[in-house]
Amino acid sequence: MLDRRLIIEHTDTVLDSLSRRHAGEDSTHAVKRLVEMESSRKAVTTETDELRAKRNALSKQIGPLMQQGKRDEAEPLKAEVKAFGARLAELEDQLKALEAEQQALLLTIPNLLDPRVPDGASEDDNAVVRTWGTIPELDFQAKDHHDIGTELGILDFPRAAKISGARFSVLRGDGARLERALINFFVDQGVAAGYQEVMVPYIVNRTAMTGTGQLPKFEDDAFKVNHEVAGEDAFLISTAEIPVTNLHRDEIIEESELPLRYVCFTPCFRAEAGSYGKDTRGLIRQHQFHKVEMVKIVTPDQAQAEHEALTADAERLLQALGLPYRTVILCGGDVGFTASICYDIEVWLPGQRAFREISSCSHFGDFQARRSKMRFRPEAGGKPVIAHTINGSGLAVGRTLVAILENYQQADGSVVVPEVLRPYMGGLDRIGPVE
Repeated sequence: MLDRRLIIEHTDTVLDSLSRRHAGEDSTHAVKRLVEMESSRKAVTTETDELRAKRNALSKQIGPLMQQGKRDEAEPLKAEVKAFGARLAELEDQLKALEAEQQALLLTIPNLLDPRVPDGASEDDNAVVRTWGTIPELDFQAKDHHDIGTELGILDFPRAAKISGARFSVLRGDGARLERALINFFVDQGVAAGYQEVMVPYIVNRTAMTGTGQLPKFEDDAFKVNHEVAGEDAFLISTAEIPVTNLHRDEIIEESELPLRYVCFTPCFRAEAGSYGKDTRGLIRQHQFHKVEMVKIVTPDQAQAEHEALTADAERLLQALGLPYRTVILCGGDVGFTASICYDIEVWLPGQRAFREISSCSHFGDFQARRSKMRFRPEAGGKPVIAHTINGSGLAVGRTLVAILENYQQADGSVVVPEVLRPYMGGLDRIGPVE
């Protein structure tokens, strides 16, 4: 959430950011409406302050008059104080209504873009920052992961559809073991890189979803649970970012404790997966998938370096697996609602002859922390300061499995297991057809 004062005092800057985002009219209207309401809010606040001052002054006169037995002089003052009280109650209701509307508008306005974000309207305008690895030249016709996994007997989409419908999968045998190996490898690498492992709930309340920016904008894309949690609506998480970031909601952290770095494995649930017209085949876009997430809580001074470091940590996982990739910086029109700047890491998929996203590494500035009231106490003293948050996939497990199946496929239909995963696979070096 943006600072209300920032919007009021630097309206043109905010509107320029919305323009660079190619944001809809709703966001622009929200900014303009919020600015329009500010004069009303100030007028109510001014009148409230003046009436309170007058009421207090009159109240101080009533006591001495009553003590002196001058009831006739005190009664008109008491009537006036009562009238002031009634008007103050009206003004307080008006102020609450104005502030509630402003708060609702603030929750619909996307983050301010970082100046480093390039201009552009869509993913076609994203800029390649760097590439790594060599695209494999296969001496046979490359298959996609759907066909590879089905022929090996490790992916079972028909039975998944029977149980849960489209956009779900069943992994069998070495396929299930490979998924589990990737989870353990990613978490272990995160811990080795200095992140603290956490295990968190997979169901969160409305406050947690709002704190990281999933609500109210993306409520239709979330899986809502019938039962409440802590007296609030409850949702299945779409990413570990939500519960992990909310670990420090409503807290003041000592600056000496920052940066905080967490790595967390969770299943993820996204209702929006089925709304896309592409990726209906295979594992690329699922309602349920596994992901290992890296989350950082930092000071503003640490933020840029920690964002770059997190992105490098995600890239090293692909390097260890020997998977070719490229890193792109998202243009204004492709940056997500909550992020100020974002790198996407895209892995090469021979079956599609294309690079596909496998990790998004985002810096949110103070956008999430302001929503979740997360601050730190400066070592130099002074008032608590709003923290910055950063996160990225390290990595999306299902998409990594896809990349391994396609990049390590062999002419005989088998798949070579990357060397770093073999200790997690009981020494298995190749996945062959189920006999």
